[in-house]
Amino acid sequence: MAESVYKVITLVGTSTESWEKAANAALTMAKHSLRDLRVGRVIEQDVHIEEGQPLTYRIKLEVSFKYEGGS
Repeated sequence: MAESVYKVITLVGTSTESWEKAANAALTMAKHSLRDLRVGRVIEQDVHIEEGQPLTYRIKLEVSFKYEGGS
């Protein structure tokens, strides 16, 4: 089996509805510019609250994808 190298980047997704939708937003955008996404790992979740109500859900993800050279 040939060796492979994967690059890991951090993404932040937001949603007004849920953390799941925030994660989906980040991954949906990432797949437009990154190929061969492999693993996503939740690093942090938070929510912006105003007047006692959740306003914006935010999720920070580490995402790995196959490295093909370059920067």
